[in-house]
Amino acid sequence: MELTKLIKGIDCKVVNYKDIDVSHITFDSRNVGRGSLFVAQTGVHTDGHIYIDSVIEKGVAVIVCEVLPENLYSEVVYIQVLSSSNALGLIASNFYNNPSKRLKLIGITGTNGKTTTVTLLYKMFRQLGYNVGLISTIVNKINDIEIQSTHTTPDAIKLNELLSQMVENDCDYCFMEVSSHSIVQNRIKGLNFYGGIFSNITHDHLDFHKTFAEYILAKKAFFDSLPSSAFALTNIDDRNGMVMLQNCKAKKYTYSIKELADFKGKILENTIHGLFLNINNREVWTRLVGGFNAYNLLAIYGAAKLCGADEMEILKQLSVLQAVEGRFEYVTGQEKTAIVDYAHTPDALKNVLLTINEIRNKSQKLITVVGCGGDRDPLKRPIMASIASELSDTVILTSDNPRTEEPENILDEMEKGLTVEQKESTIRITSRQQAIKAACRLAQKGDIILVAGKGHEKYQEINGVRHHFDDKEELINILR
Repeated sequence: MELTKLIKGIDCKVVNYKDIDVSHITFDSRNVGRGSLFVAQTGVHTDGHIYIDSVIEKGVAVIVCEVLPENLYSEVVYIQVLSSSNALGLIASNFYNNPSKRLKLIGITGTNGKTTTVTLLYKMFRQLGYNVGLISTIVNKINDIEIQSTHTTPDAIKLNELLSQMVENDCDYCFMEVSSHSIVQNRIKGLNFYGGIFSNITHDHLDFHKTFAEYILAKKAFFDSLPSSAFALTNIDDRNGMVMLQNCKAKKYTYSIKELADFKGKILENTIHGLFLNINNREVWTRLVGGFNAYNLLAIYGAAKLCGADEMEILKQLSVLQAVEGRFEYVTGQEKTAIVDYAHTPDALKNVLLTINEIRNKSQKLITVVGCGGDRDPLKRPIMASIASELSDTVILTSDNPRTEEPENILDEMEKGLTVEQKESTIRITSRQQAIKAACRLAQKGDIILVAGKGHEKYQEINGVRHHFDDKEELINILR
């Protein structure tokens, strides 16, 4: 693409301007070649500016940077910007001919429920006959073609490449998870959203955002960026739900179980077999379980209505939707029930445990296997252990993804949240595999086992190395 078109809409200072053709854009110094445009970003672990001279030696034609290097080469075009990550989003959108303007892109942000909501919206609209894209934590999809997912929200270049492929495959919609990291890091800069959804916000990612206030502002920034042509749908039962709509230019809509709202729900029945709901005075039986899923289903209903889908068709599809992989997923055997759930935040764990307690009978014991990830927000560790102990009969503390931390140190921090009495019904087993085996052995006929934290993940990261590990697979091997 011609450089003039590539930097359209970007506030910048240009040195050695030449309207050359750019064949490739990147922010990775290992992935450059002749005719490339290199964006020097200041990242969490490294500063891309230190690689400017080395990429020029490899034939890079254009450098985008925040600080101009001392030595300028006459054959290289330098584009100085205030924010390289901001510029990268705009450049990536321009490079792929702004694909987000050629389909309806709906993003959802929040602590919990993002994956379930976008995945079920994707499934619903596929069943309604649309060509649909999906960008999620578990997998990215273009219609029925699966593409491996490495981040909740990919980088700006990968995002626009994916959206461009969706446009080429005639996709009408794309449903996308929008993480707080991606908002702060400008990965979604330059994208044109048809709609935005807010699920909830609870304690998470404070290792990155530092304070809860910063975390809220990160989520809010997504809604602040929505155009007036978009819709903004928020959960007003969350105390920060209406905060998202402050100063938002988009058309505002609400959903709720407790308050009057544009999309009002009521739980009529909540059983181990599913939810019976009243949504805007229409009754519908669904296969999803738990109050947290009632909110996910309301968000799906509201978004589908705002996208123009027929109400009766939406309700019909809600009744056949099934749980997303690793989200309240059942494994049964030996007359015991095990549930695998991605719950890795205090609020998500509490929601899952409360749901199990609502649907189990007095004779059924609940055994919870739970850990906390290493190199991540340590403040939630004692809280997670306390919640698990308060709402379970027996708790087994174990490893999640310890990453580069010592697993025993993580368990020590979790145990700080337990009272002396709670410790009596708590077991420590560092090996996740052995912890799951122990839970299955402890469980008697009819009991329920919750294995929380990893959900859909097929690996365990120890000392920076990923090893194959699948909670569901382990349970199947033991119980069946």
